[in-house]
Amino acid sequence: MSDVLLSLAMPAEAAQPVEDLLLSRPDLVPGFTSSHAEGHGSTATLVEPAELVEGHSARVIIRMVGSQRAMLEVLQLVRAELPGLNVFYWLVPVLEKGRL
Repeated sequence: MSDVLLSLAMPAEAAQPVEDLLLSRPDLVPGFTSSHAEGHGSTATLVEPAELVEGHSARVIIRMVGSQRAMLEVLQLVRAELPGLNVFYWLVPVLEKGRL
């Protein structure tokens, strides 16, 4: 089975619990990358005064590569263990991967 890229986009305050959950399952997620992002659009809830002025909200994106089976299991795990965190995800095929 070929690998896929799972990306999780979430409010910044949700990142630590998600990262802790992923780190507790090295059998599913041997590693991941997180980065800060800015959420824009009608689905980005602006709450803080600074967000209202700036027009975007703080987000974190966590990306990981693995088998489709493992990444679907990660989604089930996050859904079961951390409900209601407002995590948006997408899953795409990986054409090639490696180290240079």
